[in-house]
Amino acid sequence: MGSRRFGRVNWMGLYTLCTREIQRFMSVWTQTVLAPLVTAGLFMMIFSIAIGPRRGEVMGVDFTTFIAPGILMMTVIQNAFANTSSSIVIGKVQGNIVDTLMPPLSPAEMVIGYLAGAVGRGTFVALSIGLGLLLFLGIVPQHPLWALTFVVLGSALLGAMGMVAGIFANKFDQMAAITNFIVTPLAFLSGTFYSVEALPPGLREITHANPVFYLIDGVRYGVIGVSDSSPVLGLAIAVSATFAVSALAWMMFSRGYRLKA
Repeated sequence: MGSRRFGRVNWMGLYTLCTREIQRFMSVWTQTVLAPLVTAGLFMMIFSIAIGPRRGEVMGVDFTTFIAPGILMMTVIQNAFANTSSSIVIGKVQGNIVDTLMPPLSPAEMVIGYLAGAVGRGTFVALSIGLGLLLFLGIVPQHPLWALTFVVLGSALLGAMGMVAGIFANKFDQMAAITNFIVTPLAFLSGTFYSVEALPPGLREITHANPVFYLIDGVRYGVIGVSDSSPVLGLAIAVSATFAVSALAWMMFSRGYRLKA
């Protein structure tokens, strides 16, 4: 308890958890940073070769340039989700989740600590892919602060979703089901490879109800300067969704839901 300073925040414990979560993915950077870069490059190459020459321009830019920010953001959110969900599920399966629950950390401090790892990993992935887009495609961000803001928010939102999923899942196959049937569809059906204006009215409305759409659309605006919706609206929805899901994770930690035997 001597580590508590400046009010009731356990700064030492919070710093330790943040450091652990960041070092956790940095220690295997070839899997957590390099592999997503290679995957994003393969997506770009395949879609550019298979569709690019016939697709023409989308929203005034060529198809390859249009999908680049979507692929960047899709990769970011998938890795942010994987960081928190895998950390919690592995701890539960191996029985060492108690090492996180026993120290004098409040539920809010645990949420912040896990989110630090998700945001760190998402930002590293975004910067590596962004550098690749600059070197190989010559894409320079039009509004870099907007792009960075949505990268951080997207990492935080999917990191919070990863915490909720990791707390709920008790086995790896349950975690795989959540990833395959919830996270992957949210990422792929959010305007990553197309403009939502090309969708029929019903599907367009469904897409606009998906918060991930605003993350991808916001990064697209930040990188190439075009978007399907207002970035201000996207920012408001992303902040609200991140707060709501983080609050759910906080409540689950507070009650020890599926964490305490």
